[in-house]
Amino acid sequence: MIQPQQASFNQKIDFPNDLGIELYIKREDVLHSEISGNKFRKLKYNLEEAKHLAFTKLLTFGGAFSNHIAAVAAAGRDYGFNTIGVIRGEELALKYQETPTLNKAFHDGMQFEFTTRTQYRDKTNPEFLKSLKEKFGGFYLIPEGGTNELAIKGCEEILTKNDQIFDFICCSVGTGGTISGIINSLQPHQKALGFPALKGDFLFDEIRKYAKNDRWNLITDYHFGGYAKINEQLKQFMRYFYEKYLITLDPVYTSKLTFGVTDLISKGYFKPHSKILIIHTGGLQGLQSNIAEL
Repeated sequence: MIQPQQASFNQKIDFPNDLGIELYIKREDVLHSEISGNKFRKLKYNLEEAKHLAFTKLLTFGGAFSNHIAAVAAAGRDYGFNTIGVIRGEELALKYQETPTLNKAFHDGMQFEFTTRTQYRDKTNPEFLKSLKEKFGGFYLIPEGGTNELAIKGCEEILTKNDQIFDFICCSVGTGGTISGIINSLQPHQKALGFPALKGDFLFDEIRKYAKNDRWNLITDYHFGGYAKINEQLKQFMRYFYEKYLITLDPVYTSKLTFGVTDLISKGYFKPHSKILIIHTGGLQGLQSNIAEL
């Protein structure tokens, strides 16, 4: 059902190093202008399943700047679903149109249900989900961040035969779905490295629910203070990377990932002559300002 607007491709990054390391970025961000990167992968089979089961409504969860919320709203608009977004933060009910992501989702047809942060933590509680069904009727449920078995299936398609030359596959980690799909499609000689955007080690357990091998690890040193936190050093890196390679990175995920990988190269983390592939997972809708204005 859902089709890419452009095929992803691997772009070589001439990052200076004395170890003969080759660095590439897989441009998943070009798959779709609004449902890009890992959101395209996660939604692909979920939309097919929702259509197969004859659902007309999609319901999901997210915050005020959620790439996932934006992608689900756009997918609903393009593929004939009504969409409902359960949004963290009841204070947003009166000012969601001031938030670019929510304003765009609203104009793409998404209906909002604003909750307190306490209520939002119950998003997987059967009683809470029952109350949502009583209010909105039947719907196809897509979890926060989009991660479920069908999302993993979609993310398993990120790597192709052309990517078998790489030793390390590196990607950002939010809910753990994208890296789980990548782990499941690794070749025996490959290792996946995840760079969480959140503090804490809880993601190890989340990924183990879906990962089918142990050829992976999480690098937890590059969250820059936590989810959606950014400092001047990271802003400068984003500007440098765009000016040198004409690739826009987002401040929440891919900038921290790419900074981390290049920092590890500089510190000698990777063996000489390693071939490294960074997965650009999109998420650029959250970057509302021009890269030069950061």
